[in-house]
Amino acid sequence: MHYSTSYNSPIGEMLFVSDGEAICGVWFYNQKFFKDTVDETVENNDLAIFKRLKKWFDDYFDGLNPKIDFKLKPQGSEFRLKVWEILCSIPYGETLTYGEIASMISSNMSAQAVGGAVGHNPISILIPCHRVLGTNGKLTGYAGGINKKIELLKLEKIL
Repeated sequence: MHYSTSYNSPIGEMLFVSDGEAICGVWFYNQKFFKDTVDETVENNDLAIFKRLKKWFDDYFDGLNPKIDFKLKPQGSEFRLKVWEILCSIPYGETLTYGEIASMISSNMSAQAVGGAVGHNPISILIPCHRVLGTNGKLTGYAGGINKKIELLKLEKIL
């Protein structure tokens, strides 16, 4: 069973999903691949993990760099999980390119394959896909919308 609650962030309303113990999804409403890794959810605004998550996002949008002290449980293929693990290693305020991530996985991995995995990240911001740029720092795709990516990069003083 999965539970959900909404969160009104400064850059758009978000949906949080949990199995009761871990965060399984964080999406902006109407983003690409919205809720594609979870089935039905039951609204529950009182889960302890949601209270912690909302506090984390309040701090994040206040310009802080809060520590993630709860479990993340994204669902995906082995390849996607590997890419998302690399995303989690990108420090606050720093970026990598799709090509750099590809080369961390394999010498013959394509940046486009990495881009597909990044785009399907089910836990926005916490798994920081917004910190991934195209070649030469070019701003490219973000499932939540390029304007949201720009705002997140500005918040982290990357732009």
